[in-house]
Amino acid sequence: MNIHYTVTTEKSFEEALNALKKSLKERSFGVLWELDFEETLKGKGLDFEGNMKILEVCNPKQAKEILEINMESGIFLPCKMAVYEDKGSVIIGLIKPSELMNVFDDSKLSEIALTIEEGLMAAMDQAK
Repeated sequence: MNIHYTVTTEKSFEEALNALKKSLKERSFGVLWELDFEETLKGKGLDFEGNMKILEVCNPKQAKEILEINMESGIFLPCKMAVYEDKGSVIIGLIKPSELMNVFDDSKLSEIALTIEEGLMAAMDQAK
């Protein structure tokens, strides 16, 4: 089993990014932070050509549930998703929350993480 999930889209980079944000919102996930790698690296004096944005996303209700079970699990929050271009394709990807939460060996955490993962994957599938 892969620790990550990716989809490839025929949409432009900006169209895919906007579609992902919209489908996340429909599933009660908010984008807490967005990192533009090209802009950030250029601001540090490094040449980088390419579209790559990292989104940190969260469903507050589910995050609260996870933290109430195990505060240490907060090291994996919020969920990270990437939208990037590679070899002419636009790709949307994430690290599976279920794989991360499995390190705690807690069935309740694993169950919540799987629910989150299913929502994030559905948002990605809709956005493509």
